[in-house]
Amino acid sequence: MTPTDLTITPRDRRFGRDRATARHWLNGDPIATAFFNALSITFPRGEAYFIDSVRAFRDGVPDRLAGEIAAFIKQEVIHSREHLAFNRQVTDHGYDVSRLDADVTMMLDLAKQRPPIASLAATMALEHFTAILAHELLSDPRHLDGADPESAALWRWHAIEEIEHKGVAHDTWVHATRDWSRFRRWWVKTAMMLVVTKHFLHHRARGMMDLLRQDGITGRRAWGGLLRYALVRPGILRRVARPWFGYFLPGFHPWAVDDRALIALADSPYAHARPGGALPSAA
Repeated sequence: MTPTDLTITPRDRRFGRDRATARHWLNGDPIATAFFNALSITFPRGEAYFIDSVRAFRDGVPDRLAGEIAAFIKQEVIHSREHLAFNRQVTDHGYDVSRLDADVTMMLDLAKQRPPIASLAATMALEHFTAILAHELLSDPRHLDGADPESAALWRWHAIEEIEHKGVAHDTWVHATRDWSRFRRWWVKTAMMLVVTKHFLHHRARGMMDLLRQDGITGRRAWGGLLRYALVRPGILRRVARPWFGYFLPGFHPWAVDDRALIALADSPYAHARPGGALPSAA
């Protein structure tokens, strides 16, 4: 269960507004840069979907969870703002992201045709994805070695808050399905994870390949480089395979792995950028 002494804290930061970055901002590596750029393109629309999915079930939840949902929404709104700014830098470097953005829009439009409880299940699965990727990103500094400092700070700050609110969608789901049998709850959430995983990997790989094509990297060179980066060195997808499988265990909870020590990195210099203004409304 979610630790009772956990506090979800929206940290209103602004990153990289007054400086330009290199086109290949991650160690001069087009493969690594494409990996993170393609993820970032999905975030503004994706996080709006997460907010709507959780907000649809916040009425009647316990007071503590209601407060966590409000903080989750604030965090996600700020994340969207900062990734919009980051994505503007991607386009400033000459990348055409229209196909990536259209792909995200198409998938979310399809998702919104399902019942709200299905959207919540999808959000819960994707939040687990982001939490385990965030854990790996913070656990191993090699993932951002040689990165532009402001860009690295953005990704680490985002990762910290993804870990911090990783139980919110899950706890909202448990409350929303409190009248379901344990088997039905397990079956729906695990089936949704399989669907989400298939689409996540397919569409993110397609987006990364699109960006690499714009760098003149295609065919086996692109696929080989991307697979080597994701699965071998540094191998971020390989390294999250075990916690991904954990999602399928009966009685799974995101906080079965208590990684609050990584949240403490919010107090270290790399998590801080210029303070922003007032927090966006959670209404």
